[in-house]
Amino acid sequence: MKKTGRKSPGTLEDRGAVPAGTLEATPEEKRTILRARAKSLAHEPERKGEAEKYLEVLAFLLAHETYAIETVFIREVYPLTELTPLPCTPDYIFGIINIRGQILTIIDMKKFFDLPEKGITNLNRVIVVQEKDMELGILADEIIGIRNIPENALNPPLPTMTGIHAGYIKGVAGEGIILLDMERFLKDRQLIVNEEVGA
Repeated sequence: MKKTGRKSPGTLEDRGAVPAGTLEATPEEKRTILRARAKSLAHEPERKGEAEKYLEVLAFLLAHETYAIETVFIREVYPLTELTPLPCTPDYIFGIINIRGQILTIIDMKKFFDLPEKGITNLNRVIVVQEKDMELGILADEIIGIRNIPENALNPPLPTMTGIHAGYIKGVAGEGIILLDMERFLKDRQLIVNEEVGA
């Protein structure tokens, strides 16, 4: 039979599909390469898992301390205007305001947590929070802004935070940010104002 003169296809290495020398790797070298690849592939999902554990919060000042509320509970932030005091209510009930036709109770968190008074300024804001059918406003001395807090970085409340403090604090994050347990706070029935009082 007459030869055609065409060369044999050769190996994958001959055709450049595999870098030279790869096929001659020892078993130990191959295991090292596989371990490195496995570590590289596992690294990215690990970072994604950590990212999902961050809590987005709104940080604000109360008596020179930094507090925070998870943004999932916040409807809006509103200037403190046209406040109407309510007689015959606990001292932490600051009053009520009308926001676009909706009457909301405003809680003075400094009195609720027995913090030093600072007085009202033009920096005061009302943080409107809600959970299911409960909705009210929280008086803040000043808004700091949005922060992302690693959930696993939350520490238990300090031993000095006793009584009512410990019951409504979810944890303390870096930079001394005190995260409020807003779900528990909004389920507290003592925050509901009886509109018939003083009628």
